[in-house]
Amino acid sequence: MEGGFGSDFGGSGGGKLDPGLIMVQVKVQIAVANAQELLQRMTDKCFRKCIWKPGGSLDNLEQKCIAMCMDPRVVAGLRMAFVPFLLLCVST
Repeated sequence: MEGGFGSDFGGSGGGKLDPGLIMVQVKVQIAVANAQELLQRMTDKCFRKCIWKPGGSLDNLEQKCIAMCMDPRVVAGLRMAFVPFLLLCVST
């Protein structure tokens, strides 16, 4: 599994699995999956609410509706949820 997720488990331990590293990677995967699901639900909701005539581009009213629909608290929460996990990944 060259360059894949599994190739990072061993570290420099000659093939030994690091349980701490595995736990961090699993937590990151769970956080990413949860954030993707939340973003997908928000995108679906806003699309149904704001896109009246699908086409190649959004008109001004659709753009404003999307901007208002994408709850800034949720977007900020997604950013804040990723920061600790990204820092963990960089530090390990």
